Amino acid sequence: MAEYKGVMIYGEVKEGKLAVITTELLGCGRRLADDLGQELCAVLLGSNVSSLVQEAIAFGADKVYVVDDPLLKDYQTDSYVSVMEKAVRQVMPQILILGQTSIGRDLAPRLAFRLGTAASTDCIELAIDPDSKLILQTKPVYGGNAQAIFTCESYPQIATVRAKAMSPLERDDSRQGEVITIEADLDPSAIRTKVLEKVREEVEGIKLEEAEVVVSGGRGIGDADGFKQLEELAKILEGAVGATRPACDNGWVPDALQVGLTGKIVAPTLYIAVALSGSSQHMTGCAGSKNIVAINKDPEANIFREAHFGVVGDWKKVLPAFTSKVKELLAE
Repeated sequence: MAEYKGVMIYGEVKEGKLAVITTELLGCGRRLADDLGQELCAVLLGSNVSSLVQEAIAFGADKVYVVDDPLLKDYQTDSYVSVMEKAVRQVMPQILILGQTSIGRDLAPRLAFRLGTAASTDCIELAIDPDSKLILQTKPVYGGNAQAIFTCESYPQIATVRAKAMSPLERDDSRQGEVITIEADLDPSAIRTKVLEKVREEVEGIKLEEAEVVVSGGRGIGDADGFKQLEELAKILEGAVGATRPACDNGWVPDALQVGLTGKIVAPTLYIAVALSGSSQHMTGCAGSKNIVAINKDPEANIFREAHFGVVGDWKKVLPAFTSKVKELLAE
């Protein structure tokens, strides 16, 4: 296993730019590579992605491997798995990290099978074991009720990392790095699927997963009208509205606003949890929030075990008063 060396991240590209998850992976990969005393490299796949090389270097990469081919314009399992397998076999990294995204969830297990290794998915923390030099891969288990640490003794060690679990480095455009081109050598006939149409999700205001403030409601809100009060506060704070699964299942808000294990993962600076119990499934989606404020009439609600600040009371009385005070403070 001595021939395996370094840390590699798979860099996702979204709408011609490095995806946010890519900068997070570069930050995580940089830390792991420094702990090992080795290099960090990034792989960029796509069409016309060469212009993103310097950005990847600025966020921490020592080397960037570029596979630029028109056949890689859209993500296709057949083409991307084939090209990534080629890149990994050429570079032979000790560690390969991908994002826990729709692409990463598809690529990681397929790559692990082809490379004869294993993959840990949905990790929230990665660290180097000081003795074995293997990565300690921490991930939620049992619906988020516990966390388990895994290691893999076969190389490359592959892991996917949950969005918002890691922090990117500050961009440093003075950083220098090496750029290496890899030819895709794809056979078009081997690509068995074709993208016929793309449907863009229309989102008004700030995207939930990108918001610095999230005002989230649960079953206790009672109806769709109740969420209008949450929307008012979110708008004042220039944030977004989130919800628990029951609120979405009842049709009070769109499914796209669900936060949790089966919804979206958020890590805002401020997460205001209104009339929600704080189930483990929901908390899995917002546990990375810097500050959690809970409003619930049940003093025994689980949310108070997770919250940094809490108000015990009827949200219908607390929230209007809170909103009014926020308006007053912002007006000063």
